[in-house]
Amino acid sequence: MDFSITQDQKMMQDSLSRTLADSVPLDRVRRYAGDPADAGGDIWAAIADFGLAGVVTPDAHGGLGMSLLDAALAAQALGRAVTPGPFLGGVTAAIALNEAGTAEQQAKWSPRIATGETTAGLAISEPVAGARDGAGVGAAGAKLTGKALFVTDALSADLFVVADRTGNLHLVAGDAAGLGRAPMASIDQTRRLGELTFHETPAEPLGGPQTLARLRDAAWVLLAADTLGACEVMIEKAVDYAKERRQFGRVIGSFQAVKHLCAEMAAELEPCRALVWYAAYAFDEARDESALTAAHAKAHTSEIGRFIARTATEVHGGMGITDLLGLHFWFKRVGLNRQLLGGPERVRRIAAQIQGLAA
Repeated sequence: MDFSITQDQKMMQDSLSRTLADSVPLDRVRRYAGDPADAGGDIWAAIADFGLAGVVTPDAHGGLGMSLLDAALAAQALGRAVTPGPFLGGVTAAIALNEAGTAEQQAKWSPRIATGETTAGLAISEPVAGARDGAGVGAAGAKLTGKALFVTDALSADLFVVADRTGNLHLVAGDAAGLGRAPMASIDQTRRLGELTFHETPAEPLGGPQTLARLRDAAWVLLAADTLGACEVMIEKAVDYAKERRQFGRVIGSFQAVKHLCAEMAAELEPCRALVWYAAYAFDEARDESALTAAHAKAHTSEIGRFIARTATEVHGGMGITDLLGLHFWFKRVGLNRQLLGGPERVRRIAAQIQGLAA
């Protein structure tokens, strides 16, 4: 019995990787990261043209109607290319609409998300990762007040999925009255986070705590898949460098210490691939396991990602921290993935709560 991904899924991932290599080379990523005014429209257009904007949107609304596993494989490829773009928000918004949206909400928003015409941001950090600096959103009378931090694509998204303090979800249009946006500093300049403020901002209800838990699980899986792709590239770059860099008349890859570093990275990452893929599969096919496997995928891959990011940089020596190689883009991508929507400690506590092992 074959427990691997299908041949069609492999072909999709390979095709996407080739598309990203042409559309989002490292020089394009570097320009995006260095220019806050660069909206990356050409990058998102290439992703949307490939069909990724509607990967989980049902075909009845113009999407591909695929599974979270397919979205995770795409996220893995996006992580390999450190691709900017509102992919995370778009997939989670589509899932929220699929599972809890009214017929009117689905008819209005799902086709636009599927084509990439409408981009979405995700504002669920407070109930998932814990509130900071007095953040939190209150809801009363179909209007929101308060603020949400660490919102994905806060400055550019056309639509937001917002969680309030009670765990209920709301849809907020990007041009809604009383909605304020401000940037937040982040180590990862390939994905821009921000702060949203709400002043009696009109909102539409979109499911309750159960839907929030589903979005949390999906987002954890996608972040883990992104980290998996980034780590794959960092290992490949470390191995390639070890084969070329010479020291004391020999390539450094011939030294046992360097061999061990590369082998340890590969050995640590390999189990993550199956863990992430199964967590994505369980989201659709084994819902009773979904929350726990998503938590394990997020927490474990975050820990392994930090180890690989550090070790791959060490293999490069002083060159590893220069902008010339661009290794820092993957390093920072892994770092943000680790903390976004909960660091490993927070996620493991939630996993313990899911199993009844913690209050």
